[in-house]
Amino acid sequence: MQFGIFTVGDVTTDPTTGHTPGERERIKAITTIALKTEEVGLDVFAMGEHHNPPFVPSSPTTVLGYIAARTERLLLSTATTLITTNDPVKIAEDYAMLQHLADGRVDLVLGRGNTGPVYPWFGKDIQDGIPLAVENYALLRRLWEEDVVDWEGRFRTPLQAFTSTPRPLDGLPPFVWHGSIRSPEVAEQAAYYGDGFFANNIFWPKEHYQRLIRLYRRRFAFHGHGTEEQAIVGLGGQAFMRKNSQDAVREFRPYFDNAPVYGHGPSLEEFTEQTPLTVGSPAQVIERTLEFREHFGDYQRQLFLMDHAGLPLKTVLEQLDILGEEVVPVLRREFAAVRPAATAAAPTHAGGWRRATGSPRDREPGRRALG
Repeated sequence: MQFGIFTVGDVTTDPTTGHTPGERERIKAITTIALKTEEVGLDVFAMGEHHNPPFVPSSPTTVLGYIAARTERLLLSTATTLITTNDPVKIAEDYAMLQHLADGRVDLVLGRGNTGPVYPWFGKDIQDGIPLAVENYALLRRLWEEDVVDWEGRFRTPLQAFTSTPRPLDGLPPFVWHGSIRSPEVAEQAAYYGDGFFANNIFWPKEHYQRLIRLYRRRFAFHGHGTEEQAIVGLGGQAFMRKNSQDAVREFRPYFDNAPVYGHGPSLEEFTEQTPLTVGSPAQVIERTLEFREHFGDYQRQLFLMDHAGLPLKTVLEQLDILGEEVVPVLRREFAAVRPAATAAAPTHAGGWRRATGSPRDREPGRRALG
């Protein structure tokens, strides 16, 4: 099972100091957080894609390529790659390029985004969100899997004898998760292709995500990719920790109250009761996260959102120390103890190579081990 961090890259004023980081400061902080993620022993760092303030990650592959050069084993992913407003040709080439630079330590979460105005900025209509996701992904798969593509569809100009470059590393495209917080069509798309399904698991009560994950598992089996238990599920989550839960609540409250994603709405107490947000001690975060298995079944990836709402970098790095030293080692041990042998392994490039060839992928001279 993989554990890691995801960031939405918001630029938010610290309500306790009044400091608003500049874009450069925030971007540099994101890369520092990624390096810390590897340092404390976590597996994955993921960042979203946004094209509107107060968010800065407009070019995930640029940032992830930089992080790839500074890390040895960290698996690099996206919290959202916009399948609707990006050209599938550009996605195919950008992420294949990143694959080569990162020696295979790459996958991505495809999503439609949650900001309506982005669609017309890129010449698209939000009413076409689902059809765009379906058509663009069908083309993306062909671009990765076929050396020469002839294609014609509804939303872009036709392609004739087109080859995207570079080709995927070892002929294996990056693993794809389909992310959704509300759309059963996306769960169906993930199941149809045998891809992973990533449930944001932040804004809604567990019952909402249970319905989506249950649908995905059922349809994954229906389409012949394995049993429902072998479906590949990832979950988000968010936490703020201090040694004493009272200190955690007191420190985090002003950030919660002013956060761009959930501030000025339900109280902190209401939100922690109704969603997976956990503000308390490391033991409370462990207990709450272990409950996810009871709600959603055995799953492959757990990502935490920890750098949002204006939290200063120093505090975020402290949170990562706690997560890496006190929380994740216990979660690894507890999840492994009850994990059925038939559960699918977490996706990696090396694992994909083994499935495709039946043999381990040898490490090439001068290259880092695969993620």
